[in-house]
Amino acid sequence: MDAKNPETLLDLAIQCLLRHESVAIQALEDIPRDLFVPLFIAAFKGGHKNILSEMVKVWPFYCLHLGTLTVWEPQHELLKAMIENLPLYPAKNSSSRKPKLRILDLRQDTDCRITCPEVSIRSPFCFHACTYSDHSVMKIEGQFSFIDLESTIQIPRPIELLVDLSLGGSLMEKEFSVLLMRKIVESLGALHVCCRDLQVVKLGDCKRTLRFLDLNCVNRLLVDKGSLSDITNILSQMSHLQSLRLLKVTFRSLSGKVFKNFLSHLQRMENLKELKFSSFRLKNHLDSVLRVLPHSLDFLYLSFCDISYGDLRFLAQCPQVSQLKILNLSNNAMYWDDFVPFQTLLLNLSGTLKHLEISHCLINDSAISVLIPALVRCTHLRVLGFAANPITMPMLVHIMHSLTPLMRLKYVIYPIPMHCYEGWHIQGRLDQRKFALVQLQLKAMLQAAGRHDMKWITYSK
Repeated sequence: MDAKNPETLLDLAIQCLLRHESVAIQALEDIPRDLFVPLFIAAFKGGHKNILSEMVKVWPFYCLHLGTLTVWEPQHELLKAMIENLPLYPAKNSSSRKPKLRILDLRQDTDCRITCPEVSIRSPFCFHACTYSDHSVMKIEGQFSFIDLESTIQIPRPIELLVDLSLGGSLMEKEFSVLLMRKIVESLGALHVCCRDLQVVKLGDCKRTLRFLDLNCVNRLLVDKGSLSDITNILSQMSHLQSLRLLKVTFRSLSGKVFKNFLSHLQRMENLKELKFSSFRLKNHLDSVLRVLPHSLDFLYLSFCDISYGDLRFLAQCPQVSQLKILNLSNNAMYWDDFVPFQTLLLNLSGTLKHLEISHCLINDSAISVLIPALVRCTHLRVLGFAANPITMPMLVHIMHSLTPLMRLKYVIYPIPMHCYEGWHIQGRLDQRKFALVQLQLKAMLQAAGRHDMKWITYSK
């Protein structure tokens, strides 16, 4: 026992129950409801699957949230057991403790307690309940004055399951989605799966699973590998997206009907805060996307999007991106001579920008020299990444001298200077001795500037 943090009598009683599984399960009928939360936390942390399964059946509160509990891979078996034992039908034994659980929340949320405070005993309420779907518990209970479902065995009890889903990935994720589909079918429509964060790998392989979900609940969507036509189809079923991330999107033309349909549905996303495109060839069509976005966009990622000079010029003056906090333009070849539009963009974002990524953009000394006066105006900047660009050592020194006065800037990912390579920049072999000298010089400069809180890092192949 830790002398500084001695265990309480409650802790000792709970540990004793957990050591005697059959006794703990039998005691669930009689223990005070105030003991359920600490017992649940201890059982989850200890991996007591059977006890958790029985606790879900007789949970005496309206909602149950994982909240701050950490979910590692072994805990996925616990989650599956809790779903398997959701009390969809009233208990057959009338003398047993009647389950009150209506909402099971398997998401991790640091701001969420295990149960919500009971505002009223007569009308239970959950602060995290689904508000969008017509199949949500809140709306169903609002539409029907409940006949005594607890005593009507034939009628399934409405239950809501809040969960973040990843489809098409690992075997464990596939097994989890199969379990969800089976429970939805078994519930005869009584189980509402509310997915707020949806990640899909290979969209074409996940169409059947998606048909079981109410996509209007989704706030955050990531699709890795999918046709624009299929993406547009699922976007048509969404209205409340706050984050949209599309990676490796395939389509035939930016002038065709599919792209226009995509834009029409994107325009409906009035709450969108984050837009991430990667390997989405938008050359000379970025304006078409930006024009339909809300003016409240916070995060914009456009890596591997083949951004043109015309795209950048439009971006610099676009009102939809005037309040950006994060901008990522990495992996776009910026080989043009005029960087004034980029300078204008940075000046326009100087009051909000916190994170800028322009790595692998072929930005040379002359280009970065144009950007430095604008960068030093970005006083809120915390992270700057401009690695893998053809910069010389004198320019790198100049950049460091210019940026060290930015007191909020903590992390800089810098390019290895060209003289450290034998042969053409980046493609040539790295001279480790020259690279080590660069690192020592930058470290000495940071110390001289008194910026012990600032990290300059890079990466080499």
